[in-house]
Amino acid sequence: MMFSILLTTVFASLTLAAPSLKSGCDVSHVVIPLPAGQTQLVAPTTTTPRFIGIAAGVQNYTCAATGTYTNVGAVAEIFDVSCLDPGLFVKATDIVSSVWEKAPKGVTPQKVIKDLAVIGSPIVLGQHYFITNPITGTGLSPKWDFTSASLAGHPDAFVVGARTGDLPSPTDPTENIDWLSLDGVQGNLADQIFRIETRKGQPPSSCTPGTPDISVRYASQYWFFGGSF
Repeated sequence: MMFSILLTTVFASLTLAAPSLKSGCDVSHVVIPLPAGQTQLVAPTTTTPRFIGIAAGVQNYTCAATGTYTNVGAVAEIFDVSCLDPGLFVKATDIVSSVWEKAPKGVTPQKVIKDLAVIGSPIVLGQHYFITNPITGTGLSPKWDFTSASLAGHPDAFVVGARTGDLPSPTDPTENIDWLSLDGVQGNLADQIFRIETRKGQPPSSCTPGTPDISVRYASQYWFFGGSF
């Protein structure tokens, strides 16, 4: 009950219109807002956006022998924002980040997204998690999987990515995880994936080797270009 009150208060203070959270709008005309003056992330020129979503989840870390945290994957839920005015994407990301950061321990990303119903009815696009690298058979690779959500019934509605670009967050990189570009190496969901407008997710600067692994909450936008859907 208290969490629902928190959601209502945060959303009301940021005045995001409820009817905006429809789903399935054409985003092929929307331009990804990459920072000027950098070359790490390059907008595609041969494909257009197919899906744009906001994620709430965690970045997972283990403490290395060097006394610093190493990323060992992530888990997140992604919901559709294709019908929002693109000018509201940043505000919507701020909303999700604020609510997710303030959510009590034990509240899941699924709960946060479900309770977005106080301002509309968000559609879950899918899940983001890591798997064993399907090319080398070792290490971890990020996967975006829509097969049990918005594209249920399509077994190839996923994409496994390989990083092609990495840009420290333009705002507060000590708190916010990097912006990324990735090429799809398996699956038909997308040819390229971008993670931008990241909020939180960075681990503490040091740790004591042998301490338990940690999970750090984060939010971000994910843009999916090309693909077969």
